[in-house]
Amino acid sequence: MFTIVKKLYFCYGHRLMDYDGPCAHPHGHNAVAEIEISTASLNEVGMVMDFGDVAEVLSAFIDKELDHQMLLRSDDPLVEALTGAGEPPFLMDDNPTAENIARLIFEEAEKLNLPVISVRLWETPDAYAEYRIDENY
Repeated sequence: MFTIVKKLYFCYGHRLMDYDGPCAHPHGHNAVAEIEISTASLNEVGMVMDFGDVAEVLSAFIDKELDHQMLLRSDDPLVEALTGAGEPPFLMDDNPTAENIARLIFEEAEKLNLPVISVRLWETPDAYAEYRIDENY
C-alpha cells in the first residue's frame, strides 16, 4: 500500500456539554487535520493523489463549515443565542470533541470519494484524536 498524509489548518470554537472541566466553557483552537490516504497502486504520474487535490477537495468543506465557526452540540443553549445574534453555529449531534470532529472530517472525505484511511485532529500542538477505518473488515 502507498500512503500520503495532507495537513489542513483551521480555527474553531466549541464547548462541551455535560463535562466537568475547563472545556465546558466556550473557547477556541487552532486545529490541524491530518488526512491519511492510501491506495494499492499509484496513478499514471506515480502518486497516490496530488497533495493539492486533497486540499482542494476537503478544504471546501472545512473552510465553509468548520473554519472560524462555533461548533456546538445541537441541544446547547448557546445555539439560540448565537443564531439570534446572526452567528449560526455548526451543529453536531454529539459533543464537538476532537474525536467527533475527526470522525466528521473522515466521513466527509469518504463522501467525496477520497480513499481515506484515517483523520487525526490536532486540537493543540501536543494532543490529537484519531478516527480511522476499521482494519478488521
